[in-house]
Amino acid sequence: MTPQEKIAQFKEVADLMPDDPVVRLGLATAYLEADQAEDAVREFKETIRLKPDYTAAHRGLGRALEKAGRPEEAKAAYRSGIEVGRVTGDLQTVKEMEVFLRRLEKL
Repeated sequence: MTPQEKIAQFKEVADLMPDDPVVRLGLATAYLEADQAEDAVREFKETIRLKPDYTAAHRGLGRALEKAGRPEEAKAAYRSGIEVGRVTGDLQTVKEMEVFLRRLEKL
């Protein structure tokens, strides 16, 4: 399946279930994999709006912002995600975001 086919599939489901954060995360990830960073940023933000404690969405937002060439916003997304992850107990995702954040701060 091509990245564009994957995006089309997720868009179809998102049209049917617009308030489902899992579907939005899938669409955002598909955009990210297709190197459509700005579309990914938009969808990750929508995912976080729907489910603010979704640590995977915060991590994805940081990655998308990095790919979009927006490192300061990416740092802020990672910091926010780290706080959310600590509250929710998603320590694996916290560790990943801490690594991504440190890498960005070294640049």
